[in-house]
Amino acid sequence: MSEQYFSKQPQSKSNEKTWTFELRENKLSFTSDHGVFSKSEVDFGSRLLIQAFSAPEISGDILDLGCGYGPIGLSLAKAFPESKLVLTDINERAISLAKKNAENNDIVNVEFAISDRFEALQNRRFSAILTNPPIRAGKKIIFQMFEESYDALLSRGELWVVIQKKQGAPSTQKKLEEMFDSVEVVAKDKGYYILCAKKE
Repeated sequence: MSEQYFSKQPQSKSNEKTWTFELRENKLSFTSDHGVFSKSEVDFGSRLLIQAFSAPEISGDILDLGCGYGPIGLSLAKAFPESKLVLTDINERAISLAKKNAENNDIVNVEFAISDRFEALQNRRFSAILTNPPIRAGKKIIFQMFEESYDALLSRGELWVVIQKKQGAPSTQKKLEEMFDSVEVVAKDKGYYILCAKKE
């Protein structure tokens, strides 16, 4: 079985690839690698989430949970220069790439942490959390991510999730509706759902 991209230290041999991509009207250069989710382009789900996102009404740091090489958090940091984006991932190679990508794109309003879910973020609270969850980790772990996200949100904070219908969008929506005060399907395209769950 191939190595999972949510391993702490990927063992696959490094073979970096760099490309440019336009996100929210900013042209960005990204480097990714083996052992990291989506090695050769910004995946469609992440692109849809980036385009659909709107800044929350409240102020506060924004978290990219499971950031990979950084396309979501970095493109939003570029689009919202007055906000601070926190990018976390369990994968050390991913965080190293995200830092490099921030530097190469002159993005400074960012912070990075190697973290298994919220392990390194104790007592931190966010105005918004975005995630393209690691589907292969299984529903139990993903639902735990949602529960921990709820606890880590400020009042009136928002959790933004991208998920494919065939990978459990309906059950994800149901789970979020059980936990949050309101859940909206912000966008749907090619079987992908963008869900925004708001905490009162």
